[in-house]
Amino acid sequence: MVPVMIVLSVVVVGLVAVVVLLARRAPDTADSDVGRQLQQLAAAQQHLVGQVHAVSEAQVQSSKALSQSIAQSNAELTRQLNARLEHVDEKVGSTLSESAEKTAKSLGDLTARLSAIDDAQKNIVGLADQVVSLQHVLDNNPARGAFGEVQLRDIIEEMLPNFAYHHQKKLANGKIVDCLIDLPHPPGPIAVDAKFPLAAYQAMLDETDPFVRETHAKQLTSDTRKHIKDIADKYVGQSIDGDRVTAESALMFIPSEAVYAELHAHHPNVIADSHRHRVYLVSPTTMMATLTTMRAVLRDVEMRRQATVLQDEVGSMLVDVARLTTRVGNLDRHLDQARSDVDEIRISAGKIDKRGKRIESLDLDDPDELGAVDTQDALPLR
Repeated sequence: MVPVMIVLSVVVVGLVAVVVLLARRAPDTADSDVGRQLQQLAAAQQHLVGQVHAVSEAQVQSSKALSQSIAQSNAELTRQLNARLEHVDEKVGSTLSESAEKTAKSLGDLTARLSAIDDAQKNIVGLADQVVSLQHVLDNNPARGAFGEVQLRDIIEEMLPNFAYHHQKKLANGKIVDCLIDLPHPPGPIAVDAKFPLAAYQAMLDETDPFVRETHAKQLTSDTRKHIKDIADKYVGQSIDGDRVTAESALMFIPSEAVYAELHAHHPNVIADSHRHRVYLVSPTTMMATLTTMRAVLRDVEMRRQATVLQDEVGSMLVDVARLTTRVGNLDRHLDQARSDVDEIRISAGKIDKRGKRIESLDLDDPDELGAVDTQDALPLR
């Protein structure tokens, strides 16, 4: 609006300057011409003022329309912004709520896992204490023997039927064997004794000096040879109950695969002594393989025993079949006699029926008819 008024003012000033300039250039022009020009100029000025007024009015209307459009646009933009902000607020609130729930759940899971880890750590500490306790237990010779006996008991009870072995069996010489496996002759009942030469073996492993290590290895050989000799003297070929004797061989159970492997790998003299005394070394693994073979032998013996019982039963059954055949023949003869008797009874019944019909057909009022009966035509009962 202000720039338009400034332009109009400049135009009016310019027109006045033109009129003054024209008056100076033509002083001798007739008054009529000047008046006419002034009128034209006034008319042009009025026309220009009208156009300026029209432009001013248009400018005012345009300003009003622009203001209204801007106001509507601002209102719509404000509404859209408010709606978008509300949506964003709802989205942010929902997201924050879900995040809070997930965070709480994750913290709960983390707490549970930490609790489980704490329990596992306690179990590990307890297990470590038990391992240390077990190590201390195995340092004691009687405790090592009890450990070997328990392991031997578990393996045998798992592999053999309960009638095939006896734990802590006392022999006639007063010695008690850890386990006596009842096998048929040959070889007969086999004694199994658990021995655990762990002290020398552990000392040999812990030693770094080769000379001292060799000393402990010799001690392991000496201890194992002593165990072999004791088993051979106590349990090989010994009387059990006066009627039976143990087998001419026995088993020495070593409850450690490492000790067993060490003896077979680096102590050949010990293995040779065991073969000479017929005391064979077994570990848990080889003991299971040996018991598998024994179980097959026991199964074969049981099958042979059952086969004998079966043969006896088959012989008795054949006797019963012969007796049944005789009785069937007797019954057949009785049935033939019964069939013959039934046929004779049927014949007699037929004759009786015929005679009854003849008697029924007689006229008892005619004496001649009665005298006319021929006794030769009488039907015999047989």
